[in-house]
Amino acid sequence: MEILRMYKQDPPRGMLFKEAVYEPEDRTLMVTKGRVGNEGRVSVRENVDAGKAEQLLEEFAAAAEGEGFAEIPEEEQHWVIAQYALKSKDGTERDRYLEHKASTAIGTYFAWRGLGSVEETGFSPYKLNILCLVPDVKLAVRGIQVVIRESRLDFTKLSIGTAPFADLEHPVRKYPLPSKVPFEL
Repeated sequence: MEILRMYKQDPPRGMLFKEAVYEPEDRTLMVTKGRVGNEGRVSVRENVDAGKAEQLLEEFAAAAEGEGFAEIPEEEQHWVIAQYALKSKDGTERDRYLEHKASTAIGTYFAWRGLGSVEETGFSPYKLNILCLVPDVKLAVRGIQVVIRESRLDFTKLSIGTAPFADLEHPVRKYPLPSKVPFEL
């Protein structure tokens, strides 16, 4: 799967996004565009071979750059971590199901709204961490809260933390607030 995601500032109303995704297995090229945080409009081209997809992605990038869109380098983005408290140290089969369901739900929700992507999931002692790389922290934190509720996942065990790209070792709790316990991975 090839993904090209580009953003453009649109003061005072926030950011716009454009995203092109090529799925070689399905031979489809999907383009999504809209305001970051809102569900984008989608167009799909089917029966696109790899050579044609490469050409279309280059054309997409050139057209988007012409409109003022650009990719945001990773170092200018932030980490948003959705964290679940677990009852066991290493996670059970049920926790692995939660990992799959939550990361899929967050990834899908973020993709349709230009909020970023799920980069990694993992277990640490008594915790499940879902790491998302995002351009807008506030919208991503709100988005995680919405998608966890809509997916009917356990909202009571959820914590959300954020960190700059280069400083993942020192996340700051964003949900629930106030909290006397620091957010740790």
